[in-house]
Amino acid sequence: MEITAAKVNELRQKTGAGMMDCKKALVEANGDFEKAIELLRKKGAAVASKRAEKSANEGMVLTKISDDKKSGVMVEVNCETDFVARSEDFMSFTNYVLESAVSKKTKNLDEFLKSNSTISEKMSDIMGKVGEKVEVSRVTSEDTDNGLVVDYIHPGSKLGVLVMFDTLENNRDNFVEIAKDIAMQVAAMKPLCVYRDEVPKDIIDKEIDIYKELARKEGKPENILEKIALGKLTKFYQENCLAEQIYIKDNTKTVNDLLKEFNVKYKTSVKLSRFKRFHLSDENK
Repeated sequence: MEITAAKVNELRQKTGAGMMDCKKALVEANGDFEKAIELLRKKGAAVASKRAEKSANEGMVLTKISDDKKSGVMVEVNCETDFVARSEDFMSFTNYVLESAVSKKTKNLDEFLKSNSTISEKMSDIMGKVGEKVEVSRVTSEDTDNGLVVDYIHPGSKLGVLVMFDTLENNRDNFVEIAKDIAMQVAAMKPLCVYRDEVPKDIIDKEIDIYKELARKEGKPENILEKIALGKLTKFYQENCLAEQIYIKDNTKTVNDLLKEFNVKYKTSVKLSRFKRFHLSDENK
């Protein structure tokens, strides 16, 4: 059977695969259109198998906030190179993942993948087109009954943030700008948590041991090492707990001071609840 340019183009339009891949698939399928589609899909699965051990450290982070600003979703989709990350096919797939996450409102990746049977199929298809490993690595959905959810995406879509605030029943419009600034703070300053009582005990113990050892090497008396370590731990909290961090737009106040000022001015009781921060270079996902 003759493989016409029109038929090759039709297959390309339907699958998004390259012209040469479409022609080869049609030749192998002896002109059978449906079989050619199946062959192209298998090519995607073959790429997935071949690239399984490759590192996928590039990609995109995307967010979406509901119209009432009471819920938000964030996803991270990875590939191997920045070139593919900027391709129309990859961006289209990432947006599909985001919209799927919005509709499912799942809290974690496993739950999301189990609830959407088409993700794996589309992922194989995209790998067949771009020839790289592609994976959905993180998904989160956050909401509040009586507060506000804001997002921030750093230019380039490699870093995204969701921040949740509670007990904000009124003056929401007045608070949005401040909330956005705090989301930007999370992106820039990479806090570990919101409040000091949320810092894991193993991290605190490790910091205290380090401070004690440094003081010991400086010749400080053994009986004051604990006091020195606790003093340095206060600075650790100020640098790593969002509420205690110096506000990036005004170094005379902390993030907590900013919230207190707003609550006094508008007679509100808004509370900084939690945040999620996705960055492509994160070691722990």
